[in-house]
Amino acid sequence: MIQTLEDMIRKFCAYGLELKDSDGFTHDLCTLIPALELAYKTSIHASTGKTPAMLEKGWNLKLPASSKQKWDKSHKNPEFKVGDLIIVSTLSFNNIKRPKKLKNSFLGPFFIKALHGTNAVQVELSRKLENKHPTFPVNLVKHYTSSDKELFIFRNETPLDVPPLDQSKEKKVLKELKERRLRGKMKGNTCSGTKVHNMKINGLYQK
Repeated sequence: MIQTLEDMIRKFCAYGLELKDSDGFTHDLCTLIPALELAYKTSIHASTGKTPAMLEKGWNLKLPASSKQKWDKSHKNPEFKVGDLIIVSTLSFNNIKRPKKLKNSFLGPFFIKALHGTNAVQVELSRKLENKHPTFPVNLVKHYTSSDKELFIFRNETPLDVPPLDQSKEKKVLKELKERRLRGKMKGNTCSGTKVHNMKINGLYQK
């Protein structure tokens, strides 16, 4: 036990008090000690056949890997079909004029127009959102569920309104792209004119 801990700490100290991982992040030795302790407590020892956490507390510590396995067992990806009603998350809508606290979390409902594999869907957007790209990843959409009229008799279905969009950002982007194209054309004309002028000097240009 002591020898195992000594070897683990020695490897931590071999690179000094600070070390960089493969991603370029700098770690302090003091901040890595809890990770070392967790790795030791969750490792099965050959002499006992159990982990130190089991011998000390009577149960094994929960790790992110076990949480992932539990999630994978119970989680099922939603199945979408053409013609289904869905609502779209507003996380990708950066041009909504409303404040973030007041804007709706989802917009819709919209009809699914086409499927792009199992990771993206193409929806039929309204006229107010015609400038928005109609394809969304499945993690930003979910099925639209209408209220049960038998249980909620006096509830009226109110469609989710589409917030006013800020077109100024899109206009600025289009204007900048147009200016770049014009600058590129001017550069191309200048280069071609210089080339013709050089050819005239060298006697290689003939009309």
